[in-house]
Amino acid sequence: MIELTVAELAEVAELDLGASPWRRVDQAMVDLFGPGGTGYLALSLVPVMFKDLLRIKDHARGTNYGVDDVRFLAPVPVGSEVRLAASITDPVRRDDGGVRYRLRLRVEVRGQEQPAAVGESIYLTYAR
Repeated sequence: MIELTVAELAEVAELDLGASPWRRVDQAMVDLFGPGGTGYLALSLVPVMFKDLLRIKDHARGTNYGVDDVRFLAPVPVGSEVRLAASITDPVRRDDGGVRYRLRLRVEVRGQEQPAAVGESIYLTYAR
């Protein structure tokens, strides 16, 4: 896990975060998630898996600001394992003191060459 302050995050040009631990996708998760298929389920796991990759030490508040260019490239079979491979790009200091940054994401499925999903998630964070 990488640890940064909001000020350090703002100075990053690009930072490879590596990959999160594998997480099993079981039938109960699919049933609870409901319609939309396992691609959207995998995408919904990104914030949870992201917490395994980066800790912003002085984070006070923030939000998932949106997503860009998300593509679902392969199914996530029930019983498979997924992980997040990610990097931080394009941090921007805002006038209100926050930092907006992009998380370039790749949701990988163990044993599959093609990822389940690729794209970018945009986050906004504020220091204490």
